[in-house]
Amino acid sequence: MATPHEPKQDRSRATRQRLLAATIDCLAETGWAAATVAVVAERAGVSRGAAQHHFPTREDLITAALEYMFDTRNDQAKHEAAALSGLVEGVARTEAVVAGLVESYTSVLFKAALQVWTHAAADPALRERIVPLEAKFGRASHRRAVEALGVDDRDPVAHHLVQATLDLARGLGLADVLTDDSTRRKQIVTQWSATLHTALHPD
Repeated sequence: MATPHEPKQDRSRATRQRLLAATIDCLAETGWAAATVAVVAERAGVSRGAAQHHFPTREDLITAALEYMFDTRNDQAKHEAAALSGLVEGVARTEAVVAGLVESYTSVLFKAALQVWTHAAADPALRERIVPLEAKFGRASHRRAVEALGVDDRDPVAHHLVQATLDLARGLGLADVLTDDSTRRKQIVTQWSATLHTALHPD
C-alpha cells in the first residue's frame, strides 16, 4: 500500500538522478571548469537551491556522480556478460570480453571520470575523496573481468594478465580522447585477445 510520502520520495530520487546524469554530461562535454552546481542544476532542469539540498558542495556532487558512474557501468557489465553467456566460446569469447572492456574506456562515463581524475591530481582535498573510490572501482572492474574471462584469479599469472588487460583498456581509452582511434584500437584488441587467450588457456 502506498504511503503519502512515497510520491515526494520518488520525486526526490528522480531529481537526484537528473542531477547526477547532468553532471556526467557536463564533465564529458565541457570539462571540469564548466561543471559547476549552477550549470548542472540548469541542465537538469532544477533550481540551484534544490541541487544544493541534495549536494551541499560541488565536491559532494562530483563524488556522488562518480559513484553513479560506477553503478551505471556495473549494470552495463552485467548485461554484457549475460549477452555473452553461451553465445561464444574460445578466443572469440576472449576477444568479445576484451573489446567490451576497451570500449567502456571510450564511453561518456570514462571521459567524465577523466576530468575528475585530472583535477584531483592538483586538489588534495578532492584527491582524498577520489582515491578510495578509485580503489573500490578498480577492484570491482578486476573482479568483473575475471568472471567474464572465466579464469582463476588465485593464479598470479592470470591475475596479472587480467590487470594488464584493464591497464591496456584504459590506455586505449586515453588515446581516443583527442582523436578517433577506433581503427588502431580494433587491431590491438584482436592481437591482444589472441595473445591473452593463449596465455590464459595454454592447453
